[in-house]
Amino acid sequence: MKLIGGTTAGLLLPIGARAASQLSIIITRTIPSSGEKLPVIGLGTWSVFDVDLTPANRTQLSEVLSLLVKHDGRVVDSSPMYGRAEGVVGELAAQFRLLDSLFIATKVWTRRKEAGIAMMERSMARCRKIDLMQVHNLVDVETHMSSLREWKTTGRIRYTGITHSQARGFYEVEKTMRSEKPDFVQINYSLMEPEAAQRILPLAQELRMAVIINRPFGGGGLFGRVAAKPLPAWAAEIDCRSWAQFFLKWIVAHPAVTCVIPATSKPQHMEDNMAAGAGRLPDAKMRRRMLELVSSL
Repeated sequence: MKLIGGTTAGLLLPIGARAASQLSIIITRTIPSSGEKLPVIGLGTWSVFDVDLTPANRTQLSEVLSLLVKHDGRVVDSSPMYGRAEGVVGELAAQFRLLDSLFIATKVWTRRKEAGIAMMERSMARCRKIDLMQVHNLVDVETHMSSLREWKTTGRIRYTGITHSQARGFYEVEKTMRSEKPDFVQINYSLMEPEAAQRILPLAQELRMAVIINRPFGGGGLFGRVAAKPLPAWAAEIDCRSWAQFFLKWIVAHPAVTCVIPATSKPQHMEDNMAAGAGRLPDAKMRRRMLELVSSL
């Protein structure tokens, strides 16, 4: 009866209302190690959150975080190497009572166990809480993964991870995925840098690891390729209304991807990015068409 009732309720909605409802519900993906679900669009903080909290910056960045939560996003990714970003995220999230709604990920980026623990303690103080701690670019990865597992066991963090942002690191990423078995792997993947689909993404599925995608716009290079070019009419078939959504939907459509973290400090871009996580996604044929288009530019 519940199934019939739910189906009937859906059928009773006007077609336009049903479509609008579907476009407002963000897609989620499951973290294999726990079963917890995460929204597929998150927020990166590199460069854009490394600012002094002037009144103007405080207003703008708090709106970005609030819009993430308003549209049912959760993941915010940072790092000690991002300057002031961790502290800005933590302060604003606490001030505007967003901490409980956020899934905060950051990184350890140094050598030696004691230095790594000291860095993680500083990150914890800045971020106010940490859900996912990742070894940044695999620096002293075996040493730090040992500490991450200890912190997870004692409940200081909930998940462990590793990261890399360049395809040249994929061989070591693959080795570390097999040897250390983190909960998450974070790598670069986009229409400009699609190499992760060859081995890393299938391996993540095989090993049941969550995947966070960085550099979704190819470091901004994708926008340079499409500058002044109109979005193709057929993009409407996947509920796509901007180039940013075009690039993000191509990524999210890969079944291994858990969350993608485009960085922005602009509220209007945050709104635009979040829309990429709702509505229809491209199938394999459409993804090939999207890749061919961008590759031809």
